[in-house]
Amino acid sequence: LPTASGLAEMGAHWIHGPSPGNPVFRLATRYGLLGPEAAREENQRTEAGGHPPPPSVTYGSSGRALSPQAVSEAHDLFDTLLASVRAFRGAEEPPAPSVGQYLRAEIARRVPALGGGDEDARRLRLAVLATCLKLECCISGTHSMDLVALEPFGEYVSLPGLDCTFPGGYSGLPDRMLSALPEGAVLLNKAVRTIRWKGSFREEGDEARDFPVRVECEDGDTFLADHVIVTVPLGFLKEHHQDFFQPPLPEWKAEAIRRLGFGTNNKIFLEFERPFWEPQQQLLEAVWEDESPLEEPSADLEANWFKKLIGFVVLQPPEQHGHVLCGFIAGKESEYMETLSDAEVLGTMTRVLRTLTGNPRLPAPRSVLRSRWHSAPYTRGSYSYVAVGSSGDDIDVLAQPLPEDPQDPRPLQLLFAGEATHRTFYSTTHGALLSGWREAERLNQLFETPSPAPRF
Repeated sequence: LPTASGLAEMGAHWIHGPSPGNPVFRLATRYGLLGPEAAREENQRTEAGGHPPPPSVTYGSSGRALSPQAVSEAHDLFDTLLASVRAFRGAEEPPAPSVGQYLRAEIARRVPALGGGDEDARRLRLAVLATCLKLECCISGTHSMDLVALEPFGEYVSLPGLDCTFPGGYSGLPDRMLSALPEGAVLLNKAVRTIRWKGSFREEGDEARDFPVRVECEDGDTFLADHVIVTVPLGFLKEHHQDFFQPPLPEWKAEAIRRLGFGTNNKIFLEFERPFWEPQQQLLEAVWEDESPLEEPSADLEANWFKKLIGFVVLQPPEQHGHVLCGFIAGKESEYMETLSDAEVLGTMTRVLRTLTGNPRLPAPRSVLRSRWHSAPYTRGSYSYVAVGSSGDDIDVLAQPLPEDPQDPRPLQLLFAGEATHRTFYSTTHGALLSGWREAERLNQLFETPSPAPRF
């Protein structure tokens, strides 16, 4: 989305793990869409673990930059604990149902040693750990890490590579892919009301051939098909699968849709006349010093929603973007933010930045722009996670085509793709891309199978 002076990505932001194993990175490289930095060999080998660039400065709610030593101690502890979560993959009896409960128990065990026994130092480290958990909520697209299942958490695969962005915007990639297709092959702004399957539909005036699937659009147009690949987000399926498909999906498929997690992660872009941050800064992290991961956060969204914000990524380089900060916020607080006016969000962000920097005269941003993924009727959130009570098997079930009988005379009427159908790369653009290729390949295989020779 072009803003006053540059580009703001409302959706996907980074290529997570830009290295040869990532098809988004391979295509972007082939099309020449990345800057020279991204292609460097050493960048492709860096193990970033899917996290944004290291924080350059961490501000506390007392209005000062926090001690880098205290911050990195807390971050290192959190990273160690998070890495240990992966060990429970396949465990018969994991120590807790959720990632959040496990992390909190481990943090509680280490409390006496935190900050070398000094009470203030310990409190500060706990506050930084609370921010680490909020960042993890953004990465997982969830309201709380207590909703994210512990045992399957390690199935998600992080690719190596220093996360990078598209200088010309992420949309350059689909644009290049679309340019290879015949003119008019893609119809946009064509909302689908119902997908009827297991049917016998005919074109008017063509009685010779019938189709098992009919796609009915909101504007009354219909399309007949042998096969439909459904890529709508899991959030939309959760809300509408009962009426979106006729007949409804089988219960085993509906169950997987219900069990898997789908939450909200939003961005708040703030554009400034001039920067108040240092030129090389990548991230301004926000820590509320009275918070602790061991205490329940306030449920009063109106008063405290902004405390869920993890801080702001600096959009680099300023020559391209202007002086823009991009805040990230997940969960219920993020959904509450969507209900506020631009003026309210801008006012609150100005107050937050004045509090964090300790500068009551910090100039207000000149404009604000934010995503609203929860309110968007066809997404209803951002991306999927494996919730408590579900497992990676549910992702595979979601990916299974219908009808389920491979011997059905009309096979593969409904195929399912999208990030929520990729067991190891869910929540990512490369997972979404691979899932689409997977379903296209499934159809290729069907078309390539020689049909049995006719018997006379």
